[in-house]
Amino acid sequence: MKSRTLSTALRQWGTFLGFLAITLFFAWRLPETFPTAQNFLNISQQISMLAVAAFTMTIVMVMNDFDLSIGSTASLAGIVAAVLFAAGQPVWVGVCAALAVGLLGGVFNGFLVAYIGILPFIATLGTLTMFSGAAFMISDGKTIFGRDIPAEFAGFARFGIPLDAIGLEGAKLPLMTLAAVIVLVVVWLLLEQTTFGRRLYAIGGNRVAAELAGINTRRLRLMAFGLTGLGAAVAGLMYASRVASANPTQGAGLMLDAIAAVFLGMTMGREGEPRVLATLVGVLILGILDNGLTQMNVDSYVREILIGAIVVSAVAISAFSQRRT
Repeated sequence: MKSRTLSTALRQWGTFLGFLAITLFFAWRLPETFPTAQNFLNISQQISMLAVAAFTMTIVMVMNDFDLSIGSTASLAGIVAAVLFAAGQPVWVGVCAALAVGLLGGVFNGFLVAYIGILPFIATLGTLTMFSGAAFMISDGKTIFGRDIPAEFAGFARFGIPLDAIGLEGAKLPLMTLAAVIVLVVVWLLLEQTTFGRRLYAIGGNRVAAELAGINTRRLRLMAFGLTGLGAAVAGLMYASRVASANPTQGAGLMLDAIAAVFLGMTMGREGEPRVLATLVGVLILGILDNGLTQMNVDSYVREILIGAIVVSAVAISAFSQRRT
């Protein structure tokens, strides 16, 4: 009985304890620069794009699906907005067009998976290439920057809400962080507090049983992929705003990090189900690692090795503890 209780605790809290251990390690090694309010605010801004992509990726992974195309969708959305900006269109036109591209791309993925019957891996691998090629074609393979990017669009990533009222003189809560928090709340409400979310979990648990219960699994999968595509477009716009430019490859690493964050979060659940609050922990782990290793001047390839090792270890520990129970 004690062994079973220990295994359950290890499965549910091991990843979170690992997150605390990583945070304390960097606080110990970098006492002057890491454990500061300003640094944590910087981390929150740095991970905001990944957070939005990972939170919305959770929606499709709830159904045991996934979307390999979110990185190229983010790049395409940023390019579409930048091209319209360069053509003299207002900011709202570029932003709305980019969001529409993300939504339509996600719906297209959902149509291929839910209605045509193509496996998600194959369907989204194909659209990854399609969307990436479209981004190169629209931009002519060039980076769009400088005067072509409106100051008010680029300024979104630079502005924040002053925190003087809570004793943090001169510090600001980045608007990018606030946007990520809003997406987190919306996705949490959608998955945890609505019939839509409960039906998505039912599809992930047993798709055949969900269909026999009268759930329209095709329509729900289509909608879920559409929301994930929309989230990828939001992440792409946030990234373009942050660097005040857009290029066809800027979202290249987003997909792997988003999936890694969701998998890390899945190790915290009793049944290994994706939960958006657990995904947040996964995002924080990746963000803390990136920030701490950068401050320690560790090469970027070491970060990739560590992230891969952490994901594999967390999933292995979770699978082992589930067998024990």
